[in-house]
Amino acid sequence: MIEPQTLKFLNQLKKNNNKPWFDAHRKEYEAGRINFQNFIQLVIEQLEKRDATITGTIARDCLFRINRDIRFAKDKTPYKTAFAASIKQGGKKSLFAGYYFHLEPGKNFIGGGLWMPEAAQLKNLRQEIDYNWDEFKSILKEKKFKNIFGDLYKGSDQSLSSTPKGYEKDNPAADYLKLKSFIAETTIEDSDLTKSTIHKKTVAAFEALQPFLKFINRSITAEE
Repeated sequence: MIEPQTLKFLNQLKKNNNKPWFDAHRKEYEAGRINFQNFIQLVIEQLEKRDATITGTIARDCLFRINRDIRFAKDKTPYKTAFAASIKQGGKKSLFAGYYFHLEPGKNFIGGGLWMPEAAQLKNLRQEIDYNWDEFKSILKEKKFKNIFGDLYKGSDQSLSSTPKGYEKDNPAADYLKLKSFIAETTIEDSDLTKSTIHKKTVAAFEALQPFLKFINRSITAEE
């Protein structure tokens, strides 16, 4: 479970996003990060029983840094106000699709997929969807997936306004061929995070994602 103190730290950081405050509260940060890391490790240990591609993954290697890259950002606040982890084969920086957990009070979510793939990956994945539309459609309509995630994210920031070159407008998969990222997510209430069952809820959500991730990674493996 996520400790209330971890949520408290992130809430306070949002109000005091500066180095002097962070340095003065480094112990709280370290305690919160360890709590989150232990939670992710528990999730991994349960999930790897169903997904051999993440066997041996260590939570510490899945976590993202708290420091923001502000070199080219208008927002110069130095720290992220969330703890996040990416669990996938090959490590968090690999090209493969994977699982993602975002811990940010009021904005928590469980999700996964492939974020902004490179051009060659994107081309292959669109082709995979086009060639195997019935299979892809059945994965997204699977009961557990629908109940937890509903559908893939189709926001205008991650979707083309028209079908990509080489595909007809009336292609049955058009809404998905337009996507630039292929992700699914479900929100989590702050109150659920501190329950002893949160790791089970997380693992269940990740398990529902597995067929979707396998479909994506099949196209990446074929490319290699």
